[in-house]
Amino acid sequence: MKAFIITIGDEILLGQILDTNSRFMSSALAGIGVETLKMVSVSDKKEEIKKALEEGVSSSDLILVSGGLGPTKDDITKGVLAEFFGSQLVFNEEVYGWVREYFRGKTSAMNEYNKSQAYLPSACIPIKNEKGTACAMWFERGGKVLVSMPGVPFELENLISSVILPRIKRTFKCSELAYKMLGVYDKPEAELAMVLSAFEDALPSGISLAYLPSPGYIRLRLTAKGAGLAKLDDCFEKLKQSLGGLKYAVIKSGDNSELLERLSKIGTVAAAESCTGGNISAMITARPGASAYYLGGVTAYSNEVKISALGVKREALEKYGAVSKEVALQMAEGVRRLTGADWGVSTTGIAGPSGGSAEKPVGTVWIAVSGRCGAKAEKFCFSAVRERNIGKASLTALQMLVDFAEENRP
Repeated sequence: MKAFIITIGDEILLGQILDTNSRFMSSALAGIGVETLKMVSVSDKKEEIKKALEEGVSSSDLILVSGGLGPTKDDITKGVLAEFFGSQLVFNEEVYGWVREYFRGKTSAMNEYNKSQAYLPSACIPIKNEKGTACAMWFERGGKVLVSMPGVPFELENLISSVILPRIKRTFKCSELAYKMLGVYDKPEAELAMVLSAFEDALPSGISLAYLPSPGYIRLRLTAKGAGLAKLDDCFEKLKQSLGGLKYAVIKSGDNSELLERLSKIGTVAAAESCTGGNISAMITARPGASAYYLGGVTAYSNEVKISALGVKREALEKYGAVSKEVALQMAEGVRRLTGADWGVSTTGIAGPSGGSAEKPVGTVWIAVSGRCGAKAEKFCFSAVRERNIGKASLTALQMLVDFAEENRP
């Protein structure tokens, strides 16, 4: 079964917002065995939307569309869909009731623009949006299904998870698909491919291996379908064995949630950040419930803040420089002392693009962790790209902290 994803909005094409909807939809579809054939983003223009719809219907069984369903005049998706399916926009009393229900008890009042969201193509089946005023629309024609949804990410994600996916599974016979993932650290993609060359050559039919580079590690995704489903567990164990002594972690969701889950179980944590500029704190606090174990952080860019807030010795800065083992250790110990946390982690380095030297080039980062059991620091040389250095340093710091804490449990 093939799917085609369309996201609508000039703001996507102008780079004003990141298209997270396509990623969420394709990931959700993969989870039920639906292969996404193509993803396209188009502007808020009738002809561009129509071309995308025609391509989707001609090439795929399922077309998912997001965006352009708001109450303002620039939201034209409903009108284009009505014409595409040979129908008219008609007022739907049930949907009007949903809109009124949404505004009940809210401080903002419903107006005529909101009422206009109850006008829908007569060819569609409306689906209630519990998180907003724009409902989803389900169309069927010639054995194919098109679903149009609002572009607001949290509204779309709720609709997909709670309503759309179950309905797709009832409508189509989806081939089962499963995958397992590992995150391999401290090994470039090309070198890792050499290590796993023999393993890949021996993979049975129905099993495939994909390399997914991320800041700080390479994700290895082992995917199984059809006859390969029964062999997935065995192949996954062989994959681990093929890595030899390389450091890896099992990943379930494709993001950093497993690492953050482990972090939540080691005790209280605090961060002292220089080159990562608060990114570690942002990663931790993005996870609900972080307040239970994350006590706080200090973004200490300047030497004076390192001294006054974290207790870094001026002599260490003068003798070794800010990017050094000694300063990293003092930062980690200082933030732990300042907050009373069980564990402290620190980063100090040269993110770039300037500021490097022959001795300490751009990408040089010292990371330290500290606990009641002791402390350790390690030097890393990442890349010449600032964004990659910040991402790699942040993820590596969290991984190093969790490993150190787990190895030194009281």
